[in-house]
Amino acid sequence: MDNASYTILTRQMGLAREMQMVANNIANAATTGYRSEGVIFSEFVQTVDRGPSLSMGTANVQNTNYMQGALTQTNGTFDFGIEGDGYFLIETPAGERLTRAGSFTPNSAGELVTYDGFRVLDAGGGPIFVPQDAGALGVSSDGTFSVNGAPIAQLGIVSPIAPLDMVREDGVMFRADEGVEPAVNARVVQGFTEGSNVDAVSQLARMIEVQRAYEMGQSFLESEDERIRTALKSLSQ
Repeated sequence: MDNASYTILTRQMGLAREMQMVANNIANAATTGYRSEGVIFSEFVQTVDRGPSLSMGTANVQNTNYMQGALTQTNGTFDFGIEGDGYFLIETPAGERLTRAGSFTPNSAGELVTYDGFRVLDAGGGPIFVPQDAGALGVSSDGTFSVNGAPIAQLGIVSPIAPLDMVREDGVMFRADEGVEPAVNARVVQGFTEGSNVDAVSQLARMIEVQRAYEMGQSFLESEDERIRTALKSLSQ
């Protein structure tokens, strides 16, 4: 296989990976707290002793868009949105995780949990307990829970120390290996949830662009294969 074919193949692999991410973004356009993702193409140069170098484009960097999604009013007592920077702190079997998906509910023990059953943590890293016989529950902008005007807990709203190094574990959960700190510019809004930040129109347009680029590369590979076959047939005669 010659250099041109290698170059196109690496490009095709990158486009296929981007197509998967675009399709995943579109599928999660209505997922609460979802952050869209994409790929960054970079140049990979392979050098050969006493020969020309080979430059190829690779899509080996995953890029997450952390722009805030729109807040939608639900009027749910345990639905919360965050305005500004910050994440809810969640306890999972694998450790503490961060999320912007703020649709919670009390479990049978009265602990505030996600719909997956993971406990929501307070500012001190402990679980939040909501008494079953509690009266009117209110939440202030700093995440403080109050029952009949008396504070009982405070949501843990944190920011990653190294936001660019966060690792996505699924659609709405992130791991911050460098640790977290209290969020400074964050405001909690009760009765709202944050929607996905996916722009469905732009993602559909990008899907078409990627598909056309992939088809063009496939056409080039077929033409290159035919050229090589013709050359080999001519040499064998």
